[in-house]
Amino acid sequence: MPPMTTLALFAAATLALLLVPGPAVVYIVTRSVAQGRAAGLVSVLGVHAGSVVHVTAAALGISALLAASATAFAIVKYLGAAYLVYLGVRKLIKRSAEEEPFEMRRASRSRLFGEGFVVNVLNPKTAIFFLAFLPQFADPSRGPVAPQIVVLGLIWIVLGMVSDGGYALLSSALAGRLRGSARARRRLDVGSGVVYLGLGAVAALTSDSV
Repeated sequence: MPPMTTLALFAAATLALLLVPGPAVVYIVTRSVAQGRAAGLVSVLGVHAGSVVHVTAAALGISALLAASATAFAIVKYLGAAYLVYLGVRKLIKRSAEEEPFEMRRASRSRLFGEGFVVNVLNPKTAIFFLAFLPQFADPSRGPVAPQIVVLGLIWIVLGMVSDGGYALLSSALAGRLRGSARARRRLDVGSGVVYLGLGAVAALTSDSV
């Protein structure tokens, strides 16, 4: 089990990441704007049912990797730090024109849940992100890595449901203002870029202690 200081740091980093939207949040916000609060909250449940899949895969994969080679685990941590920096740079240089507003047809709640699940599970970038982010807070010297990853993943999911639920509620209330707001999307891109860069830098500087 990671120490409380690590869990607190992980929770803070997770909140910083969750507050700047990725593809899943875009889906949730779009559904909330198009169909209202209930649709957004059902989409949140679907998205984080998908997160369970990613956490399980990360726990099994990272544990197997560590069993094969401690050096390989360290390499993955450094690659993960580099990937976080890459995400930050990409967000900062992204042009707002790359994201255009789009419309969605109304869907049933079962379909909303299913689409949210698929949006998250079938996004390879999400899988890569979990493999890059979670190992930064796991410490093999404190015991098996898989349970640590599961604990970290559960914290991510709980905080994610709170954060994404807030997006659903807020976006449904401000639906009219959010439609077609290119300036708002650009500001979110810059904010997320800075967060990714900061996390990547911290991970790169602290990875050699594991």
